[in-house]
Amino acid sequence: QVQLVESGGGLVQAGGSLRLSCAASGRTFSSYAMGWFRQAPGKQREFVAAISWSGSSTYYADSVKGRFSISRDNAKNTVYLQMNSLKPEDTAVYYCAADRTYYGPSRHYDYWGQGTQVTVSS
Repeated sequence: QVQLVESGGGLVQAGGSLRLSCAASGRTFSSYAMGWFRQAPGKQREFVAAISWSGSSTYYADSVKGRFSISRDNAKNTVYLQMNSLKPEDTAVYYCAADRTYYGPSRHYDYWGQGTQVTVSS
C-alpha cells in the first residue's frame, strides 16, 4: 500500500507557473506508475498526465500538452507536475494517483492523494 501527499498548489496569475509535488510513503515507489488528475467545481475528475514506473514514458492530456511536464524522482519517492503558461481553465483541485499495474489516462489507479488546490486568476 502507498500513501500520497500532494503539495505546491496555490494562487497564480494567468501565464504563471507552479510546480506540484506528490510524496509517496513506502520503499517501493518505483513499483508504481503515477498519474496526475484534476477536478474543477461541478465537473468530473479528468486526466492530466501520467508517467511510467521508471519515468521513461509520459502521457499528457491534449489540453496540457506543451505546457505541463510530469517527472519523478524514485530516490525521493516523489512525482512532480511542472505547470507553465497557466490558464484560468486550469483552476481545479489536482490529485496524484498510483497504481502497480496500470499506466494511462483512465481513473483506474488504486491509490489517490487528498488533492491540492490550484487557482489561476485572469
